[in-house]
Amino acid sequence: MAQPRRMVVLRAIVEDYIRSQEPIGSAALTKKHDLGVSSATIRNDMASLEEEGYLIQPHTSSGRIPTEKGYRYFVDRLSTVVPLSDAQRKGIAAFLSGSVSLQDTLQRAARLLSHITGQVAVVASPSPAKAKVLRVQIVPVSSTLLLIVVITDAGNVAQHTLALSPQPTDITLADVGSVVNGACLGLTFAQAAERVRSLKSSRRESVALLEGLAQVFEAMGDNERSSELYMAGASHLAHRRDIADMAPLFDALEEQIVLMKLMSALSEDTDAYGVGVAIGSETHTPELLHASVVTSGYGNSPASRTEPAESDAGHEDGGGSALGGAAHANTAQTGMARELRITDDADAEPGKMDDGDSVAMPSLDGGLGGSGESSGPVAFVGSIGPTHMDYAATIAAVRAVARYLTRAISSYDDGDGN
Repeated sequence: MAQPRRMVVLRAIVEDYIRSQEPIGSAALTKKHDLGVSSATIRNDMASLEEEGYLIQPHTSSGRIPTEKGYRYFVDRLSTVVPLSDAQRKGIAAFLSGSVSLQDTLQRAARLLSHITGQVAVVASPSPAKAKVLRVQIVPVSSTLLLIVVITDAGNVAQHTLALSPQPTDITLADVGSVVNGACLGLTFAQAAERVRSLKSSRRESVALLEGLAQVFEAMGDNERSSELYMAGASHLAHRRDIADMAPLFDALEEQIVLMKLMSALSEDTDAYGVGVAIGSETHTPELLHASVVTSGYGNSPASRTEPAESDAGHEDGGGSALGGAAHANTAQTGMARELRITDDADAEPGKMDDGDSVAMPSLDGGLGGSGESSGPVAFVGSIGPTHMDYAATIAAVRAVARYLTRAISSYDDGDGN
């Protein structure tokens, strides 16, 4: 069903304001868009939208700009997916494929996302609490001390010492290690601790060792704060015209625990495309009142999530873009996007690609990956910018980088990483 005309007008205003960052008047809308009505009718629609809270008029003599409610309506109706071009795929893959470690991959991903969007990019390292056990090694380092080494599906290696006196024999250590590896494969640290404790009843000669291993798993799982945040692009904010509104964001970037909680929660409360968007007050963070946060999880994904088919179909409400083309979706970009040509040049102009006035930077084909097991993402990747950010472009870029990180992690799982 076609959407009401005034909502088509609203979408046109949001798209134009994202481009110009100047108040939009009825005359400009009538000139730029084939809305099929007079300028006077458009003014009436704009007045109605203002009464409904979608628009505000900053000055009596100026046009209107979107409110938080207006942006939310716009974002909720981005629904079209545009596939990546071969050049875009190769550009992202080449930029990330040169990584020498998981940490290097995450740093590169932050720089990549910041370069694409011209905004602050944040990438979290996989959370120990969400990681799955792949392999456990028990290594004697002295007559009373063991080193417990755990390799996870996120590519991390966790180590913890365990003091035991008397120390079990090498045969016992090998036997318990084999049993624990078989019992704990694919479990979280918390689940592994519970599973190891359940083994004590059948292995009474190894009760102390098993209890010690359970406590080691619990300690590793509780180490939530060991997740690191990799940031890039904060300097982009200094070049914005709305620097006064963005200034509090610098304070928010210093509060990494706050950002971690916000973006982690947002990445787990996403739409069908696996992307979460919080606008202004929705972040519940005063320093982000004039900012928006776009986040996606990477790593494992819920088996129940189904990805909408990637096509050039229009909006779910039947209305095309107010600009005359298909309005790009949670995984697409608007006409402002440029073809992706990633370089490793730190001095490159933010948000500018090497070439082309081409199509959008969208998501990759397929889901967020993983084995199909029902589990949430192991970490998140996100972008922070002004409320008038190019949502379609930012959502597309965040989603694409998240998928590449998912594939990168799977390569470390398979032993291909460094």
